[in-house]
Amino acid sequence: MTNPDRKVWEGVLAHLRKHHPHLFRKWFEDELEPLPLAGGTLPVRTRSGVHRSYLTQNCLGQFNEAARNVTGALVSVRFLEPGETTAPPPRVVLGNGKAPAQGERMLAVNPDCDFESFVIGPTNRMAHAAARAVADQPGRSYNPLFIHGDVGLGKTHLLQAICIAIRERDPGVSLCYLSCEGFITQFIEAVQSGEMSDFRHRFREVDILVIDDIQTLSSRDRTQEEFFHTFNSLYQAQKQIVLSCDAPPDLIPDLEKRLVSRFKWGLVAQIDPPCFETRSAILQSKARLRGVEIPGDVAAYVAQQIDTNIRELEGAIGTLQIAASVDGVAIDMELARRVIGGQPSPDNGRQATIQTIIEAVTDFYGVRLSDLQSKRRARSVTIPRQICMFLARQNTRHSLEEIGGYFGGRDHTTVMHAVRMTEERRGLDPEFEAEVRTIEERLRPSGKSP
Repeated sequence: MTNPDRKVWEGVLAHLRKHHPHLFRKWFEDELEPLPLAGGTLPVRTRSGVHRSYLTQNCLGQFNEAARNVTGALVSVRFLEPGETTAPPPRVVLGNGKAPAQGERMLAVNPDCDFESFVIGPTNRMAHAAARAVADQPGRSYNPLFIHGDVGLGKTHLLQAICIAIRERDPGVSLCYLSCEGFITQFIEAVQSGEMSDFRHRFREVDILVIDDIQTLSSRDRTQEEFFHTFNSLYQAQKQIVLSCDAPPDLIPDLEKRLVSRFKWGLVAQIDPPCFETRSAILQSKARLRGVEIPGDVAAYVAQQIDTNIRELEGAIGTLQIAASVDGVAIDMELARRVIGGQPSPDNGRQATIQTIIEAVTDFYGVRLSDLQSKRRARSVTIPRQICMFLARQNTRHSLEEIGGYFGGRDHTTVMHAVRMTEERRGLDPEFEAEVRTIEERLRPSGKSP
C-alpha cells in the first residue's frame, strides 16, 4: 500500500474510533489489510469469510462514510475474503433466474463471538465445553446441542463461536445459521409461493443447522410440523443441529411432545447469570475488543452495579466510552460512579452495595481490601471478612457464589459459614453486636462516615 493510501486508512480508523466508538473494534487495526485505492474503491482484505460477511452487513455504511470524509471524494469500501481478487465478483444466478435463497435472512456471525473471547465461569462451563465438543466433531459429540438460559447470558455467543470454529477449519462446509423467526418467515413465504421444494432443499441438505431462539416455534403448528421433518432428516444423516432457547425443552409452551423429545436426544445445557468474578472478567474482555482500557476497580464497580446480563455489561462499556470521550477524561471510578451508578460522588445517596460495605468495614477495623481477599486466617482479618460477607448477604441481591467470588474466590459454603458465625457471635457478644450495628448505621442512606 502506498504511503498516501496508508494515511487514508489511518484516517478511516481514526474517524470510526471518534464518531462510531460503539462499532470500532481493536481487530480493525490488527486484522484488516487495506489495499491501494483504485477507481474510487478502497479494497480491504479481511481475515476470513466470517469477517467479510459481518463487516459487509453491519459496518459498510460507516466505513464508506469514514472513507469519504477522509478523502473528500465519493470513495466506496469493499471488503474481500483472504483469497478474493479486487475484481467484482460474478453474480450467481439459479436456473430459475433468481439469486440463491441460501443467504436470505441468514444471520451474520460476529467475529467478536469466538471461543477465545468467551469468558468461562461456573455458570456457563458445561455449555461452553459442549459447544467446543460440537465445533470439534460436528454430528458426533452432542446432537442436538440445546443451550438455554435467560436473555443476554451468552447463548448466541456460543452459537456463533461454533459457527466460527467450524468455518475456520472447513471454509467449504454447508452451514446455516439463522433465527427461528427467519425460519418461520421463509417457511410461510415458501408455502405462499409454492416453493416448498426449494425450502426443504435449503434446510435439509446442510451440514450444520444452527437456530437461535427456537422458542418462537411455540403455538405454530404447521411450522412445527415442517421443523420436525427437517430435524429428522438432518439427524438421520448425522448432520449437526444446534439450538438456543430461553427455556428448557419441557417448558416451551405449546410445543409438540415429539419435538420436546427430540430436543432432549442430545445434550441440554443451561447457562445461568454470571457470578461477580465472571462479570468483571467479561467487562475486561469486552473492553479489550473495543480497544478501551478499564481499570480493575472500575470493572469491579460496574460488575457490582450490573448483575443482570452480559448485554447490559457491554452497554455499560459503551456508556463509559462515550462519556469519557465527551468529557475528554480517562475512564476512572469517579466517571463510573457518575454515569453507571448515577452518583455525583461516593458519599451522596449511598446505597448498601458490596463496595460501600467494604469501605465501611475496612474503615472501621483498619484493614485493607487486599487483606480481606487474601488467604490470611488471623482473627483481625477473618472477623472483618465475615462481617462483610454477612452484610453483603443481608443488604444486596448477590448470590452466595458472587459474594464469595469478591473475597478471593471463596465458595458458597464459606459465605454460609461466615453468615452463621456472625449471627451467632452477635447473639453472644454484646460488644461485637455494637460494632456490627455501628457499621450498619454507616450503610444507611442518611448515614455518614466519620
